[in-house]
Amino acid sequence: MILYEYPFNESIRTMLRLEHLFDRLGQLIARDTVVDHHYALATLFEIMDVAARADLKSDLLKELDKHKLQLNGYRGNPSISEQALDTITLRIDHAFNGLNQLNGKAGAALNSNEWLMSIRSRISIPGGTCEFDLPAYYAWQKHAPASRRADLLQWVGSMMPLAEALQVLLGLLRDSGTPQKVVAPAGQYQQSLPQGRVYQLMRVRLAAADDLVPEISGHRLMASVRLMKQDAEGRLRPSPADTSFELTLCS
Repeated sequence: MILYEYPFNESIRTMLRLEHLFDRLGQLIARDTVVDHHYALATLFEIMDVAARADLKSDLLKELDKHKLQLNGYRGNPSISEQALDTITLRIDHAFNGLNQLNGKAGAALNSNEWLMSIRSRISIPGGTCEFDLPAYYAWQKHAPASRRADLLQWVGSMMPLAEALQVLLGLLRDSGTPQKVVAPAGQYQQSLPQGRVYQLMRVRLAAADDLVPEISGHRLMASVRLMKQDAEGRLRPSPADTSFELTLCS
């Protein structure tokens, strides 16, 4: 099965982008080759660019606090486990405190590292990090993999509170939805959304064997999925087949 996620607002779009970058960063740091660690640095700089949004930290703190208040409202309900509530609220508290103690924006502390900033200024230039452009960076790339990894982990450390907050919030959001099996007649599916309820994320899970690509769109009143198939030249064409898939709306 292949999972696609579609955000309904800019806040969730930013969170998904950061989650994607943190996931890539973790995979790259764990490897040993120089080229992987080069792209780990490039990903680190991408995270700094996305996280530079002025209100991101405050938005995440507000969301964490809102979820905690909602969960505390379930206390005393005999159908809900107090132990489960305690576990979730502890995770929220830990993420909130870590993010709240972060000075400035995520990665702001790295801006004072002139060596890193010299790489950042050239890494988007094609071939801009050659040894004759950045000899100090070239020398760092000759260090042992474990040494480079230790440096990368140190630089990423200042961003881990952001990564933890994203993991908690997106986990709660995904858990709020209930998967349902639906059918797209002739590859087209539309669903009206109930008024008074705000959805933030749509998840579409397709069978890999169907070899289909979804074109997803949505707003507060309607969710739509059009299933496409690639032709021999890679162009997407509407699929004429009736196809079932799994749809989850998360609020």
